[in-house]
Amino acid sequence: MTRLVLVRREQVLKGGQPLAFLIGLIFAMLIGVVLLLISGHDPLAIYGRMVEASLGSPRAWSITLNRAVPLGLAGLAVAVAGSMGLWNIGAEGQILAGAMMAAWVARFGEGWASPLLITAMLLAAVVGGALLASGPAVARAQIGVNEIITTLMLNEVALRLLQWLIHGSWKDPESHGFPLAPMLPGEARLPGLFERAHWGVVIALGVIALFGLVASRTAWGYELRVAGSSGATARYAGISLKRKITTVLILSGGIAGLAGGIELSGNADRITEGISAGYGFAGIIVAALALLRPSGVAAVALLFGAVQVGGLSIQTMGVSSSVSTILQAFILFGAIGAGVFSRYAVRRVKNDKTDNQS
Repeated sequence: MTRLVLVRREQVLKGGQPLAFLIGLIFAMLIGVVLLLISGHDPLAIYGRMVEASLGSPRAWSITLNRAVPLGLAGLAVAVAGSMGLWNIGAEGQILAGAMMAAWVARFGEGWASPLLITAMLLAAVVGGALLASGPAVARAQIGVNEIITTLMLNEVALRLLQWLIHGSWKDPESHGFPLAPMLPGEARLPGLFERAHWGVVIALGVIALFGLVASRTAWGYELRVAGSSGATARYAGISLKRKITTVLILSGGIAGLAGGIELSGNADRITEGISAGYGFAGIIVAALALLRPSGVAAVALLFGAVQVGGLSIQTMGVSSSVSTILQAFILFGAIGAGVFSRYAVRRVKNDKTDNQS
């Protein structure tokens, strides 16, 4: 009797994560072909439409870039926490918290000059996300409460708070009884770059690049890597794990909150319950595919933005937009599988006598 086992390779296969990502993309596209054929659609026509709608023109690129902004910032938020071996599953709620704080500032600062109002809104968004993450951060650092549970539970709290505001004190008296918040003032709109792209693209790219630089080139980033790899080594080096855990999780929440502020100021006329559109949860996939590295977050977010925009466009062809969600999931599965086989080889081994007796 023989059995198959995974054996760690002496050297990881060349290509690493980019190759695994490409394999995941191909795997997802093949699965998509099968699903589209089963449902009676032409895969080439559907995929062609998705590419055209997301990357086929300057206008398409502008829409995709706007979509990639919250995905990239949410992915960065998860990656920041992941750099210390922590998992922030609350980016969705932190995006909502950031959007709520930005909306509050917009209501309070109506009539302010646009640069001042937008700056205040985005700073408030960072504070909102950081505040929502501060509870899990302190609980994890001080008494060891699992941050996965606490950040995940606060997603629901943030959503219910937003619903309470929209149905209550923030309800627009001119909404004819519908639960709608008032329209944002014109001064709250981010200025445009080209077509429909706004300056949030530049802000997000700058934040991702800045954190990548800080994480790789500064003493703080070095301490972060040491603390994430070995708590004992960090303590021996005099690094406060409690302080690092608290700082990293609050920073993670602030980045996610910024995504909410940019999404509100760049793409929305008013705050709604669906302002996030699941970006926080998609950010977990983005971070995982980027191996929790800021350097890969922007590229993965751009691809996922294209997939989501393309998925929305094929509804006019009678295809459900959920095809894009399926593709995202299988890209992750394929990339993870390829990543495993780049580090491990499959070997056929014979069962020994002990195995036979058992």
